[in-house]
Amino acid sequence: MRQQVAVHFYAMPNLWPGVLTAITIAFAATFISEHQGGPQLLYALFFGMAFNFAANGEKIRPGIDFASRQLMRFGVALLGARITLEQVATLGLSSIVLVIGGVVSTILLGVLLARILRRPLVEGILTGGAVAICGASAALAISAVLPRTEENQRFTLFVVVGVTTLSTVAMVTYPTIAHFFGLDPNASVIFIGGTIHDVAQVVAAGYLISPEVGDAATFVKLLRIGMLLPVVGVLSLLFRNGGAQGAKPPLLPMFLVGFAVLMVANSMGFITKEVSQGFSSLSRWCLVVAIAALGVKTSFQQLARLG
Repeated sequence: MRQQVAVHFYAMPNLWPGVLTAITIAFAATFISEHQGGPQLLYALFFGMAFNFAANGEKIRPGIDFASRQLMRFGVALLGARITLEQVATLGLSSIVLVIGGVVSTILLGVLLARILRRPLVEGILTGGAVAICGASAALAISAVLPRTEENQRFTLFVVVGVTTLSTVAMVTYPTIAHFFGLDPNASVIFIGGTIHDVAQVVAAGYLISPEVGDAATFVKLLRIGMLLPVVGVLSLLFRNGGAQGAKPPLLPMFLVGFAVLMVANSMGFITKEVSQGFSSLSRWCLVVAIAALGVKTSFQQLARLG
């Protein structure tokens, strides 16, 4: 472990050109998102793909690889600071069971659709997991423990595009759907918090109905994020022992350990509300930079070849 840390430390000068490239793209995506509206992650991905010509540069490539893998894992680990066991308990047993059942069944449906459409198993897991848990963040976390192949990387970006677009549509239309069908506040909480992918979009959609629905839907959403830990842990074991092609993931990814430690620390009150909010913002920023780096590594032609 000490040797690995030393290697990263001495490699930092070689990493900065690529890392700064990804950060610059992330800044541009954030600026456009804040001033013109639209999904920040989607902008970061497309802006990054526009700079695909730089991916093979000797000065840029090491930092881009570092940002797309290590910063992504760091960002996912920080998600643990958003969750407490007390928040989960306030939902009640029936809501907890319903949300967990929804997450599991959605992932299984993704696997089933992949089988019906004669697509690789990992594609069903990626799409099902992204929709079931937390959109682009879940897609990146699941991808980190799947076999590392170029095909899996390209499909991960494809999933990020699809799930981010659909989540934006859901944020706008789901409150109207809830009103049209006359859903009561409890049903609206489960509908909004249990289906929309991004936390910020859950908050926005919930508050379009009422402040109470917005608060409670956020707790439901946090429970779904908490499911990231067991789901990714199980997938890590399955793909390590299942003989899948490509490089095997580690037995226990360190970003999952970090996720669990922060979740426990937050539950025990060791993390203040201000620090938790800071970690949440840093997590989001790391994921935006990672998406930008993944975009740089991928061309529009590569995505088109997915069919």
